[in-house]
Amino acid sequence: MNYTLNQLQIFLKVVQTTSITKAAEELNLTQPAVSIQVKNFQAQFEIPLLEIIGKKIYITDFGKEIALSAESILDQVYAINYKTMAFKDQLVGRLKVSIVSTGKYVLPYFLSDFLKLNPGVEITIDVTNREKVSKSLVENEVDFSLVPDLPDTQHYAYIDILPNDLFLFGNRETALLNPTFKYHEFKNELPLIFRENGSATRKAMEIYLKSQGISFLKKIELVSNEAVKQAVIAGLGYSIMPIIGLKNELKTGALVIMPRKGLPISSTWKLIWHKDKTPSPIAKAFMTYVLEHSEEIKKLHFE
Repeated sequence: MNYTLNQLQIFLKVVQTTSITKAAEELNLTQPAVSIQVKNFQAQFEIPLLEIIGKKIYITDFGKEIALSAESILDQVYAINYKTMAFKDQLVGRLKVSIVSTGKYVLPYFLSDFLKLNPGVEITIDVTNREKVSKSLVENEVDFSLVPDLPDTQHYAYIDILPNDLFLFGNRETALLNPTFKYHEFKNELPLIFRENGSATRKAMEIYLKSQGISFLKKIELVSNEAVKQAVIAGLGYSIMPIIGLKNELKTGALVIMPRKGLPISSTWKLIWHKDKTPSPIAKAFMTYVLEHSEEIKKLHFE
């Protein structure tokens, strides 16, 4: 056996997400890089770890056992690192954050300098939809969540960190068609493109359409903001999306904001946590950092 800690980490993430694409996204690696490391890791075992049927990944029983061992090994490695840092009087440990998918355009800017100041801190980020983000808080799986609106409960404390505005987008050609989205005309128009159920963007979009009396006949449903963006750029239809993360597409003209009554939909990105959870020293340090630096970060990266 000659596997590396990097291979263990990548394999474990693939098991947790059951997706090469999602694992690559969460690890900030390319899909080919993840695939190669998984292939090299598998080559060291005579028994299959994964099975791919169609485009779906299934974890074999043996693969699940190896994943448990990998998690245990990595936890021990983290423990060694933490103890080493602790002896140097540095802040050490792991911060767990769940974010909705568009949060990936926000959170890194609030983490970058914090991690430079605290090299003993490791971050685990779960990128998912609003429904699962809320669940992770309820089940005490994370220290914080980053969302554009509060869950339907009074059990959370929060820090406002950044405005979140949603506009209607088309590409250069489809925007010129000036769709009405009226019920009797919509059959001749391009469809609206939605995120999946449970998405905060999907919820905001449906509330807006209802408020405007728009009954849509045709729609496309996709499971990530990136997929929606690419579909709109390709001319498949229109969508209401957060403007954050679309600066380059607007600059190049690949996407166009289409003015509409009632838009933009405005909310605020919030860093939230359960009121009853006792924050760890790392969580307290991150709260303090965000409170002290949010205005500076906003001006530097988002204005």
